[in-house]
Amino acid sequence: MRIRRLAAEERLTTSFPLQAYAFEASPMAAARTDEFRAYLPYNAGNTTLVVEEDDVTTAAVSAIPMRQNLRGAVLPMAGVAGVATHPLARRRGHVRTLMHQLLDGMRDEGHQLTALHPFRASFYERFGYVGLPRRRTAVFAPADLAPLLRAELPDELVWERIGVGYPRWRAYTDRCLRERHGFAVFPDFRAVGLRDRDDRWLASVVRDGETVGAVTYRIDDHAGTLIADDLLFDDPYARASLLQFFARHVDQVARVSVQLPPDELPELWLTDLDVHVEARVSRPDPTAPMARLLSLDALADQPVGVGRALVELVGDRWLAGRHLLDGATGKLAVLPAETAAEGSVPAARLTAAGLSALAYGVLDPAEVAVRGLGEVPVDAAVELRRLFPRELPYLFADF
Repeated sequence: MRIRRLAAEERLTTSFPLQAYAFEASPMAAARTDEFRAYLPYNAGNTTLVVEEDDVTTAAVSAIPMRQNLRGAVLPMAGVAGVATHPLARRRGHVRTLMHQLLDGMRDEGHQLTALHPFRASFYERFGYVGLPRRRTAVFAPADLAPLLRAELPDELVWERIGVGYPRWRAYTDRCLRERHGFAVFPDFRAVGLRDRDDRWLASVVRDGETVGAVTYRIDDHAGTLIADDLLFDDPYARASLLQFFARHVDQVARVSVQLPPDELPELWLTDLDVHVEARVSRPDPTAPMARLLSLDALADQPVGVGRALVELVGDRWLAGRHLLDGATGKLAVLPAETAAEGSVPAARLTAAGLSALAYGVLDPAEVAVRGLGEVPVDAAVELRRLFPRELPYLFADF
């Protein structure tokens, strides 16, 4: 058995077919190879590792060099994807070996965070990942949006194919990256696939020359469904402008389906809106995303509440040791444990998943303890709650 990093063109005959068997209809049609060839440029900057046995690829894993917002700081993030094993080589530890080597390399290259969409969450929890909220899907009839057609809104709406409007879309999602906790975007080499496929419309809300809302979408058929991707907006005015645009399709489509951030409440948009909201999680699909810290550097200088806690990190390859987390200045300092006098600061024992859950804001310190992701005494929970107040992340990028 050997592990090696693939050159870009090798993916056609090694990792791509293995991933297709794992995640697509099978056996694969011959024409699918040509489609794989078209995908190559959008994977050019990925890191792909494979296990080979007797010149046969038996497992593969890839990392996409991305960026993610963690409580206001935009940091390098490794998006793990394409984790697949040959059916005759499963349950032999190949994925564990590949994940260790992949994340070792990504961490060495400066990636402080990592995220993925798991086939089974409990498998990746053992690698220190913790669950993030899944985006919601809202389905409603455009006729129910009719009251918005009478609203006078301060914005201009621009409508174009995504192939034309891509620069506007990319610039707006980059701004969302800077402003929204948990938000992640693809590198340029991957993101331009949306432009090149040109299979979406783009509706953008513009105010004083600046984009303040946007959504990409397609229509499956007349009297069918307007299928919208993520609804992005700065404020209720921008959201209302996008919903008003959907309302104009009342005589064209029977329903609108739109993806929403986990903290959005469409049942409060309008009176008498008949809406079905769902966030379904199952195995093996659809699953909720997961993420973790790869380095404590990700926490340095983060804006936090005023608190102090001593944490001992256990059971992890990348996060270990005893550290003082000090938020006395309003920004987090990660200091050697010896900085605090013994017994003077509340202490907790955390796994990597436990610390990641606090950093991403998805679990309260008490929930970390209940979930078995750490030992958190009451006094330490108080301090950790001050340092890491609950905050819902919104991953956005789907990979």
